[in-house]
Amino acid sequence: MEHSIAKGVFDILPLSLDEEEKWKESPRWQYIEAVMRETAREYGFGEIRTPLFEPTSLFVRSVGEASDIVSKEMYTFLDRGERSLTLRPEGTAAVMRAYIEKKLYARPGIHKFFYIGPMFRYERPQKGRFRQHHQFGAEALGNPSPEQDAELIDFVCELYRRFQLKHLSVQINSIGDIASRMAYREALTGFLEPQLAALSAESQVRFTKNILRILDSKDPNDQALLQGAPQILDYLTPDAKLHFETLLRMLDALEISYVINPKLVRGLDYYNNTVFEITSGELGAQNSVGGGGRYDTLSETLGGPPIPAAGFSIGMERLLQTMLGQQAPFPTPAHPLLFLIPVGARALSYAVPLIAKLRHAKIPCEIDLSRKKIQAGLQMASHIGAEYVLVLGDDELASQKAELKHMATRQTQTLLLTDLLQILKQIQDHARL
Repeated sequence: MEHSIAKGVFDILPLSLDEEEKWKESPRWQYIEAVMRETAREYGFGEIRTPLFEPTSLFVRSVGEASDIVSKEMYTFLDRGERSLTLRPEGTAAVMRAYIEKKLYARPGIHKFFYIGPMFRYERPQKGRFRQHHQFGAEALGNPSPEQDAELIDFVCELYRRFQLKHLSVQINSIGDIASRMAYREALTGFLEPQLAALSAESQVRFTKNILRILDSKDPNDQALLQGAPQILDYLTPDAKLHFETLLRMLDALEISYVINPKLVRGLDYYNNTVFEITSGELGAQNSVGGGGRYDTLSETLGGPPIPAAGFSIGMERLLQTMLGQQAPFPTPAHPLLFLIPVGARALSYAVPLIAKLRHAKIPCEIDLSRKKIQAGLQMASHIGAEYVLVLGDDELASQKAELKHMATRQTQTLLLTDLLQILKQIQDHARL
């Protein structure tokens, strides 16, 4: 095909014929989005929608010039005014930009936002990882307390409970405040410096730019060299230690199981204190289905006032793949209550206004406009999951009567065409009880 889809992206269709492509079906996306929106509302989060692209400087300053995202993965381009713009690789920076630009910090109270939308990263496509991927994220701005961190972790865990996911692990760590990290960087530098030449090329770059990121290396040799390395939890300041211990007590009170992972640092440079990830064994090496943390210095980095903040994001592709891998339940996709098959030109002329009348009355229905044989229409009705079928031909028009056929039971009832709307409404109301 001359014009095929670009590498690393995918179509989301109403129905897939391939079992392994089931996670790309739009009814499944609509379902998880609806659950996310409902849960966000119950936790007090309001929706924010930011542009798909922002000035490149926003992500360089927030995410960090040494991060993989900025150094390797961003889709950056010059517009016609020679301004450097970047398709958003993550959601937090844009939320903070909007918060500062609109001076929302001048309004009282805690500001809690959620977003759903596509993000863009140029990376090698693999299971659960795409060049255009979708995230659900939540950000709480204005509250420095560990209880706010606990609320966010409870929020993401509640989402997974509602999706009936199993065997997930909450990995948690503290990377402390600035003083904690300064002391830890010095200790880690002293430990790794004698082994610098043995580190991977990527970790050698991180050694000078952001040494904590070496802890996140996926290179087996790097991980072997890190055996016995000092742990950041031993270098927390009293304030950072109190924050982390209070958070752990809150998670215990919420009955949220967790694993303390001293090597967890996350891939974005703006984090401080709390960092966490939710992992699953369903996705292989790329096993994170969500994560987040605290980023109290991001507002000042972007030119705003000091604003404590914390948040998380969920990769929606990974979530759907995990749900299907665990055979988590999905609701039955929406389907027509009625499928109308007109036979002949007169029936078609009658059926088009009739079907419009039913739809205006909020009856989900479909019509066969193909002018093919009745059998073809019945096959189409079965394919789209219609509950009832009504065949309309010259005899039905003459008598103003037709047979309404229930597809599952094959039972029929004869009705007046003038009563069709009322009968369908009764069926619809009964199904809602």
